Amino acid sequence: MQCFSFIKTMMFLFNLLIFLCGIALLAVGIWVSVDGPSFLKIFGPLSSSAMQFVNVGYFLIAAGAVLFALGFLGCYGAHTESKCALMMFFLILLVIFIAEVAGAVVALVYTTMAEHYLTLLVVPAIKKDYGSQKDFTQVWNSTMEGLKCCGFTNYTDFEDSPYYKENNKTFPPYCCKDIPYANNTAKEQCTEQKARDLTVEGCFHQLLDDIKTNAVTVGGVAAGIGGLEMAAMIVSMYVYCNIE
Repeated sequence: MQCFSFIKTMMFLFNLLIFLCGIALLAVGIWVSVDGPSFLKIFGPLSSSAMQFVNVGYFLIAAGAVLFALGFLGCYGAHTESKCALMMFFLILLVIFIAEVAGAVVALVYTTMAEHYLTLLVVPAIKKDYGSQKDFTQVWNSTMEGLKCCGFTNYTDFEDSPYYKENNKTFPPYCCKDIPYANNTAKEQCTEQKARDLTVEGCFHQLLDDIKTNAVTVGGVAAGIGGLEMAAMIVSMYVYCNIE
């Protein structure tokens, strides 16, 4: 009985932490989505780089909502010994765990297929919005600058984009890695000939290379998250089965 009470208390405290994290993510996500410029003022001179945070506002809201629901169900189920709440907590965690495992399997086994489908989605968006949609353009600029890459597959992704048409049929400077900068502005234009000769790698392949380079760290983090989820499911079922 004492063991059951201890585990129930630890489950309550653990889920209380998840609940508070969910509230924090929801608050930040709503703030970023509703009033992005005010959020970015906090960063001062880093505002241009931090612009990408505005675009993850909805993701933060979704993640916060899931954590909020999980934390609430876990706390409520442990405190009131509600079998319904504990079962819902277990099922939500199980769905998340299965989705993560399925995503990992697809990423490992069907990388080529994933690249094909992502290309069908991402490349048309680049051709349509890069250079005309400020937030979309800023996200891609930050990504290409951070990963030292060009486009999703290569420089051809930007052909017929608004940027390409408005800049004399040239490409973003990130596609020509030897172009010098001054005050974050390229001194020369990245022509098709330069982009073809320099062959800067696409961001998808660059991201894969970075993941492979840091495979141990990525695998450790993934294993840690999976372990926590498994432990939470086991504890919730233990409490569920020992409720009188």
